[in-house]
Amino acid sequence: MNEELDKPLLDPENFNREGIDLSALTGESLPVTKRTGDEVFSGSTCKHGEIEAVVIATGVHSFFGKAAHLVDSTEVVGHFQQVLTSIGNFCICSIAVGMVLEIIVMFPIQHRSYRDGINNLLVLLIGGIPIAMPTVLSVTLAIGSHRLSQQGAITKRMTAIEEMAGMDVLCSDKTGTLTLNRLTVDRNLVEVFSKNMDKDLIILLAARASRLENQDAIDAAIINMLADPKEARANIKEVHFLPFNPVDKRTAITYIDSDGNWYRASKGAPEQILNLCLEKDLIAGRVHAIIDKFAERGLRSLGVAFQEIPERTKESPGGPWTFCGLLPLFDPPRHDSAETIRRALNLGVDVKMITGDQLAIAKETGRRLGMGTNMYPSSSLLGREKDENEALPVDELIEKADGFAGVFPEHKYEIVKILQEKKHVVGMTGDGVNDAPALKKADIGIAVADATDAARSAADIVLTEPGLSVIISAVLTSRAIFQRMKNYTIYAVSITIRIVLGFVLLALIWEYDFPPFMVLIIAILNDGTIMTISKDRVRPSPTPDSWKLNEIFATGVVIGTYLALVTVLFYWIVIDTDFFETHFNVRSISDDTEQISSAVYLQVSIISQALIFVTRSRSWSFVERPGVLLMCAFMVAQLVATLIAVYAHISFADISGIGWGWAGVIWLYSLVFYVPLDIIKFTVRYALSGEAWNLLFDRKVSVLFLVSYLIGFKSFLEEAFHGIPVQQTAFTSKKDYGKDDRAAQWILSQRSLQGLMAADLDFNGRRSRSSLIADHARRRAEIALGELHTLRGHVESVMRLKNLDLNAIKSAHTV
Repeated sequence: MNEELDKPLLDPENFNREGIDLSALTGESLPVTKRTGDEVFSGSTCKHGEIEAVVIATGVHSFFGKAAHLVDSTEVVGHFQQVLTSIGNFCICSIAVGMVLEIIVMFPIQHRSYRDGINNLLVLLIGGIPIAMPTVLSVTLAIGSHRLSQQGAITKRMTAIEEMAGMDVLCSDKTGTLTLNRLTVDRNLVEVFSKNMDKDLIILLAARASRLENQDAIDAAIINMLADPKEARANIKEVHFLPFNPVDKRTAITYIDSDGNWYRASKGAPEQILNLCLEKDLIAGRVHAIIDKFAERGLRSLGVAFQEIPERTKESPGGPWTFCGLLPLFDPPRHDSAETIRRALNLGVDVKMITGDQLAIAKETGRRLGMGTNMYPSSSLLGREKDENEALPVDELIEKADGFAGVFPEHKYEIVKILQEKKHVVGMTGDGVNDAPALKKADIGIAVADATDAARSAADIVLTEPGLSVIISAVLTSRAIFQRMKNYTIYAVSITIRIVLGFVLLALIWEYDFPPFMVLIIAILNDGTIMTISKDRVRPSPTPDSWKLNEIFATGVVIGTYLALVTVLFYWIVIDTDFFETHFNVRSISDDTEQISSAVYLQVSIISQALIFVTRSRSWSFVERPGVLLMCAFMVAQLVATLIAVYAHISFADISGIGWGWAGVIWLYSLVFYVPLDIIKFTVRYALSGEAWNLLFDRKVSVLFLVSYLIGFKSFLEEAFHGIPVQQTAFTSKKDYGKDDRAAQWILSQRSLQGLMAADLDFNGRRSRSSLIADHARRRAEIALGELHTLRGHVESVMRLKNLDLNAIKSAHTV
């Protein structure tokens, strides 16, 4: 029975109180309890019985309708186009100011000819406008999108890549994303009440009281604890099976063992199982205490009981029931969730759990994953049921919380919206229809593997591998892509300023007319070279990155001004001094306008293209090795530029060859004035943030990477740099993009699933070589031990099927 309207229950007399399935709204597979007066929402399903209710909301006013309406009404406004517009407007305004200044001075004051004036204006237009910007940035995003797809992240909206680079909050659904969405018995916490039984026997009895076909979530969890599902019916003959029903709230099996004895085993709600037993008054206190302890940790309890049937008939009530024990049920975290969260925190991304499950379960999951237990119920979002520790405004509460429980799609949407209003770049992961509104609203909506079509449609990125580990690779790759785009924008602004200011000063002070054709050659060579930045070798930022326009404009203006003054200084030295002729024994070209144009052309071309090596690096430009393609493009472009300056004689462009002597002088001059560019870069960043100055002296990064490539010890760097894997950054030469490493982590994690405890995490940022070797040996030993235990389980299962004596064999052979 599907509920299409929101309504309160009137008469649930014939209705299972635990039978409302809210998975479409909350994503939780287990049904929840609803009593008289409680509301059931559209999209929920009544699993058993019938109900009578009064409609209180329809259409978009119902919870399900609100979710659909939120998806349709959400508009995505990306930052990328806004940034491009801002940078383009800045460059155009700079060019316009230069052109107006030239027009005011050249014609009314200097009385220059219109041809010369137009040529100078064309120089500013051709050289100043960053024509290649849309192409460079689009190609960079396209190549990055292809790279992400190889890592297991399909990008539906390319601009989501640059937004992921700035993501500082990741809101994650719990069920199916952080956890397996599969109930499991925590073997370590099984409580034994009967002296003649152990944990394995209690699990076996519970498995016998479970269906082998048409299983529900609890039956599947119990059966999966056995080495072989056939073990649940091994050496017994099933006489009768009592399925779960809302009255008894338990299952039971009547069976005959290999000796012909009749027994009955039952599992179900602890209270119902306890009421079957004669000793319930003696053990009730302990049972309730354990149930409460499990509940505090978000564990569901399952009781198991056992009885003999002397009458040997299925209708017989049998002998007294024995309360065997309590089984804790829990949806275990994925093998990679804890490590993913730890690495996300190290990358400056705060992870918040947003789940429709109960608060206690959310806190227990957060505890096991190491993401904190500062979580609140959805009522806190509405300002209700706050205690003294929650006396905070809702926006601050959401910002400081580790997660929220019992939320509906509308709540997830509001959480994302409020975080965005607090100037956070928010990512949202999910897999169900209930996550669609938040996925659409978030800056980066991420649909995990096996997500529903609704979630995939609302998301910006779709993962093809289960879990969240691929998100770390995607974040690092996105930051590398963003770094390339940011490097280019700083370069583009700098070139605009250097062209405009440099040639305006030359035109107004010395009335020098630079040939527009040569500016066109410079622009073509520069744009051809800069296209290769889309595959440059960069190091991702260790923290969320974003478009800091003040940094881009300030750095571009200062560096562009410096380069313009360097060109003006070069022109002055050539025209008004004999410095180069005296010290380098070259002939004078001060009286030859065509050769001066060739010299200025070569000087502008060299230092303009060399600027990309400064803007692309976070530290010293000569320490961070650029990509091979970029380096080759620079060398080819400058070889062409040098040959043009040395040999070319183009009459319509007013240039003439200057010879190799002057070419060498210009290269040396450019190299000398290239060195201060790094210091200028650090100075500007320090003036803006006060933090980047540390990179001036922080050579440990570069030295460590150099050492790593010399000795091949990359694992040392992965630990030294807060868990950032070298093979998943832009430095990788592997073709699996970390998939083999993630598979290895999955194998190692199987030990944690057996006891539901996460693998030991080392939060120490730096590791020694000896400790890494020891850790590697320990992990290999754990794998071997796990394989031995698995083999033992299969052997014991076969022995039970063959009716062999386990005790006799165990006494002689142990693991």
